[in-house]
Amino acid sequence: MLAVPALGLIAAAFPRRILAAQAAVQTFNGPMADADAVYKPVTLAPQPNAKPSMTDAQRDDLEHQIHCQCGCNLDVYTCRTTDFACSVSPAMHSDVMGLVDGGHGAQEILAAFKAVYGEKVLMAPVRSGFNLVGYTMPFIALGAGAIGIAALLRRWKSRSRQETLVAHSHVDATEGELAALDAAVRKDG
Repeated sequence: MLAVPALGLIAAAFPRRILAAQAAVQTFNGPMADADAVYKPVTLAPQPNAKPSMTDAQRDDLEHQIHCQCGCNLDVYTCRTTDFACSVSPAMHSDVMGLVDGGHGAQEILAAFKAVYGEKVLMAPVRSGFNLVGYTMPFIALGAGAIGIAALLRRWKSRSRQETLVAHSHVDATEGELAALDAAVRKDG
């Protein structure tokens, strides 16, 4: 008999946890911008005899490359499928679908979004110009660090060899010279 009320309490508490988790997701993403304030339509004239240029999966992959402009720092696909309070990502998704239905390829669609919103609409910067510094600098820093560490290790290794050579140097002396040296040391001490 006691198990039934306990299940009722658990079931009653569960929806509250879901609502709390949803609220946490929405506050994590930050304040949502109104679509009227940040959304700009992205359109291109359809290709002649236009057919959809990609599958739904390819379109979703493309949306992972486009940054939602609502202020959430997510791509369009992730924002529209996880944050249902956002009104910007569905509008941007609608533009992508229209461009895909118009027969435009992925690069054309990305270029159209970049022309309307600027480079900030891309999830990753274009690999050209000054942006190449951002792509190459980590590898340059790792290489320079590896060269520095290798030089330091060689220096330490050569220093230890020199100390070993000094400690084990061979003295080329006769028995008489060694006896005279030993006597001189004892006389001074």
